[in-house]
Amino acid sequence: MQSMNKKDIQTALNEQKGWQVWWRLLRPHTLTAAFVPVFIGTMLAGLDGSFHLGLFLAMLLASILIQAATNMFNEYYDYVRGLDTEQSVGIGGAIVRDGIPPKKVLALALSFFGVAMILGVYICILTTWWIAAIGIASMLCGYLYTGGPYPIAYTPFGELVSGFFMGTVIIGISYYIQTNMVTSQVILISIPVAILIGAILLANNIRDLEGDQENGRKTLAILFGRKGAIRFLATLFGLAYVLTIIYIAIGLLPLWSLIVLISLAKPKGAVQTFSKNSTPLAMMPAMKYTAQTNTIFGFLLGLSLLFQFIIPVSW
Repeated sequence: MQSMNKKDIQTALNEQKGWQVWWRLLRPHTLTAAFVPVFIGTMLAGLDGSFHLGLFLAMLLASILIQAATNMFNEYYDYVRGLDTEQSVGIGGAIVRDGIPPKKVLALALSFFGVAMILGVYICILTTWWIAAIGIASMLCGYLYTGGPYPIAYTPFGELVSGFFMGTVIIGISYYIQTNMVTSQVILISIPVAILIGAILLANNIRDLEGDQENGRKTLAILFGRKGAIRFLATLFGLAYVLTIIYIAIGLLPLWSLIVLISLAKPKGAVQTFSKNSTPLAMMPAMKYTAQTNTIFGFLLGLSLLFQFIIPVSW
């Protein structure tokens, strides 16, 4: 991998110029982690008889902007700390391979935060200003994920923090702004989603294990070791599906939610690809499978709630 030059990497990753540079900077495969929890939280609220289109769209866009800004902070601070190089796989590459000025990336991230704050004001006006405190905490977490003196991403807590904020918190807020309350059912249903969001980060850290270790990071993947981290990833996948089946069995989720099992081929592909490959480039398909697991599982779970609203089915 180290012998490959910049052009080799760009060719292998099929990186194009023009507008695609900015698209890659957003790391679009991670943005589903912002869409899924808003969709599920809103569908849960709709199932309980509450739905406001404006609040849904504002929450969705704000969530996507915060996630995209977090990705840009990651790009900027990893470059500043010397962690990203022309050979780095899994990054947007806008700075190290496409020559976008680092300060421009930082400014764009801050502007995304600014728009998200404006959307937050709209949400607060229609609901409660307590939402602002949660929104600020979420944005601060997004910044501190790779920014600040002790980046969360460099610790064993990255998966937990990202899963909690991007899963449980966003589902809870999305439900609350529609209904003015949060129930224990909503929190429980958020757990499988949070697990799969954390799995995206774990997969990223498995791919980057050697480079992260050389740069002094202490991620879960490093602590568990490559084989242990892959086993833990498989455990997370299994736990998300098992919890969903349990929730269906005890009535927390409708029978329609069994459609999430359609997505089982994706986590299987992720684990198998990680197990058979050891270079960052060869492990990229496993990253894709992991992101697709979150996307398909989350979309199908939200869709099952919509189906339950249209055609109620019970044991």
